[in-house]
Amino acid sequence: MTIGIIGLGLMGGSLGLDLRKLPFVKRVVGADHNPQHRETAVGLGLVDAVVDEEEILGCDAIFLAIPVDAIVAVIRSMEGRLRPETTVIDLGSTKAKIAASIPPSIRKNVVTAHPMTGTENFGPQAAVSGLYKDKVVVLCDMEDSGQLQQETAVRLFSGLFMRLHYMRASEHDRHAAFISHMPHAISYSLANTVMHQEDKYSILALAAGGFRSMSRLAKSSPVMWEDVFRQNKEHLLEAISLFEDELTSMKKAIKHDRWDEVHERLAAGQKLHDILKD
Repeated sequence: MTIGIIGLGLMGGSLGLDLRKLPFVKRVVGADHNPQHRETAVGLGLVDAVVDEEEILGCDAIFLAIPVDAIVAVIRSMEGRLRPETTVIDLGSTKAKIAASIPPSIRKNVVTAHPMTGTENFGPQAAVSGLYKDKVVVLCDMEDSGQLQQETAVRLFSGLFMRLHYMRASEHDRHAAFISHMPHAISYSLANTVMHQEDKYSILALAAGGFRSMSRLAKSSPVMWEDVFRQNKEHLLEAISLFEDELTSMKKAIKHDRWDEVHERLAAGQKLHDILKD
């Protein structure tokens, strides 16, 4: 099997590193609009070679590891240019708008997926082996993909030792708003809150584990996350509103010295990690 990867940053580069190790993968080639990314990806061995668009389209499976708006544009450009047996797998953090944008003539070629993994770093130099291992990958609307394409996606993600979950694209986007998209919005907002203070350097001199953990996501690519927020606007706004309600309730309890209520809210929040342990 020959694999093509469009986008050689953290996600695409890490994918290439581990796909090249699979015994049934003959060759992994890549493409990226950034010349420096192309050079770095080859130098680091993320792909066997960087190729042009036509060679990518000739691959047995093509991964789209690019911002979500770019995924929509690239999939639309593939109309009338794919072989019936080609599998296209998008790795976007949103799914509903991507799925809705796929031309009907190539719908069976495409598998819409979201690997629930990553780091706050980006670019090919951030690629690491094992990024996908033991992580969840959400496969959406699989009944709309062809049988061969479904089998190919399952084979590849299973080869990376990922845990496969299936759901509708709209269901995925609402869930992702709470556990991924909203936390990024909060992290950026936390960073900006501190950076807007006149004595920010004195404040940051005290920064320890808590602040660093909560602000870590603000290191992520603004280009990528602007696109995600745009595509999942409705669900993200719902998640932010519910978070605002919770934070306002905590604020009122603190303001009015209702310390029993504060304690109850802290204890309730702590229970989240009893679930996450599973």
